[in-house]
Amino acid sequence: MEKRVHSATPEAERIVEWSEEHKIETCFDRAEKLKPCPIGKEGACCKVCHMGPCRLVGKNAEEEARGVCGATLPTVAARNMLRMIAAGTSAHSDHARGMVETLLAVANGEAKDFKITDVRKLYRVAGYLSIEFEGRPVNDVARDVALRFLEDFGRQRGGEINYATRAPKKTLERWRKWGIVPRSIDREVVEAMHRTNIGVDHEPDHILLHGLKTALADGWGGCMISTDITDILFGTPQPVKAEASFGIFKEDEVNLVVHGHEPLLAEMIVDVVSEPELIAYAKTKGAKGINLGGMCCTANEILMRHSIPTAGGFTNQELGIMTGLIDAMTVDVQCIMPAITEISKKFHTKIITTNYRAKIQGAEHIEFEEHHAKDVARKIVRVAIDNFQNRTTKGSHITDKFPVIAGFSHEYIEYMQGGRWRGSFRPLNDAIMAGRIRGVVGLAGCDNPRVPATGLHKFLATELIKNDVLIVSTGCGSAACGTAGYLTPEMALENAGPGLREVCEAIGIPPILHLGACVDNSRILTIASAMAAEGGLSDEIGGMPAVGIAPEWMSEKAIAIGCYFAASGVPVIFGGESPVEASTEVTKIMTEVWFERFRGALHFEPDPEKILELALDYIDKARAALKLKKYEPGKFGTEKVLMDMAARREIEKAAKPHIGL
Repeated sequence: MEKRVHSATPEAERIVEWSEEHKIETCFDRAEKLKPCPIGKEGACCKVCHMGPCRLVGKNAEEEARGVCGATLPTVAARNMLRMIAAGTSAHSDHARGMVETLLAVANGEAKDFKITDVRKLYRVAGYLSIEFEGRPVNDVARDVALRFLEDFGRQRGGEINYATRAPKKTLERWRKWGIVPRSIDREVVEAMHRTNIGVDHEPDHILLHGLKTALADGWGGCMISTDITDILFGTPQPVKAEASFGIFKEDEVNLVVHGHEPLLAEMIVDVVSEPELIAYAKTKGAKGINLGGMCCTANEILMRHSIPTAGGFTNQELGIMTGLIDAMTVDVQCIMPAITEISKKFHTKIITTNYRAKIQGAEHIEFEEHHAKDVARKIVRVAIDNFQNRTTKGSHITDKFPVIAGFSHEYIEYMQGGRWRGSFRPLNDAIMAGRIRGVVGLAGCDNPRVPATGLHKFLATELIKNDVLIVSTGCGSAACGTAGYLTPEMALENAGPGLREVCEAIGIPPILHLGACVDNSRILTIASAMAAEGGLSDEIGGMPAVGIAPEWMSEKAIAIGCYFAASGVPVIFGGESPVEASTEVTKIMTEVWFERFRGALHFEPDPEKILELALDYIDKARAALKLKKYEPGKFGTEKVLMDMAARREIEKAAKPHIGL
């Protein structure tokens, strides 16, 4: 029998093989043992009331099957989809609420360990919200921004979320025409749960329209709010060099890993690990120092702001512990496997839960509290230090590491195309119009143990850049590219098509731009909006030669993200089988009807070759509809290529004497 490949990352595969030799169960083993329910995985099971669960199966189930209440298969599939969207929106937006509350506490002087790091970004956000900032104290502006954002969570009477107006005018017009501009985040989530309760909304198209409305509350609400506040508090990312893989762990130092999604505690740990008192304490325990690393989206947050190395994404969390080198792992919310406490018992690793929302049996709980943030961080670091001497089980040690360039925010991408004073998206638009760049793909989503983990990301990344497609990546998609060694400028020279390679060489960037955590998918929305405003391509997000791909998705958050991109005008392709596959009506709504109304769509495709084919087909058809030059490898128009760094410096030198802040 052919040997199963668990992970496409060789370092991860070596640890999995080691775990099998030592009879230690991982998510890969459980994925092999636990086969998906064939009815539930296609969306044909309804369990929203106690008359069920009802299984809507049979030869003519689409037309004939009914639940006890009489609900049809399309209704059930649509309701299941809406509930997934609501759950994903809740996850991102509850995270965002915490960020808003912290910003408000900072503005009120109640969270002394935090500060406004990027005042320029604060003023930019105030401008989006029509809040006056000229000549006002920074904390007063921050307070007004935080209070305005809080409205977006609980607005009760009419209105629209504040950031809806950041979308291109034509995109916003489409939303208003179909009634899907969110009023407030919590209201849309609550209504989603009400509509899907027994005996409420039964019309599939109507249900799914509210799904888009709820998803937009996530993308243009929770995610965008969280990204902006994180930048305000901790700094807007600029490119940094770091390292990725399990080789980041050090045998002679205390290894502390931050894992999860909320950056507040992680930023405090970054601040305190270099304190002389803690380093001295570590040396009394026999360690040479303290080594901080990350996993999942918390890793992305501190990587792109502080060059903290990452050990990868979702499927790597158990494997990291099996190196035998992690002394403590802090976890907060989202994508935390409860199995890590069982794995940790076979080693010495301390698992520390830190969020009031989330506890795990077998873990130590040290609750994060923003008013005493650094004290909590120091306590956690000391737990890791105290555990250093308890390393007993030698795990599967990995030494390989890969360089990573990360930190491409909206603002930096704007800057790199013309400098601080004349930054714009014109050069990128020109490169697309000329055919140097065929199109843009957002490569995002989770990694999944039901396939060779990270393998689909690596395949698609390689093939897309070979076809002159610029990739922007987030979340575990970024981690997959990073641990494969793909996030370097050299990757362009070795693998990119001639047009994309020329663009990357001119400005010294990788062909895959790491934009941050999964909430930072909102950066893709603002970049697309800026490209539309720049002109020359589509005057809305819909119609651009751009596609979203989540090849190994597993989380409800991914569904919410995919739907807010589809509503915004981006065709999105998910890997794997469709969670609504049982209903041809629902499938048609999400592919054909959504594309007709919003220029976006949601597809599910298990074959990676077909994902690639579908993505390139969408890009080429968009180019044709926009009457752009037909893409031909190596044959470009006369439009200007992106300027290199020397040219930008000359522009800045000339502009500085004449232009103030």
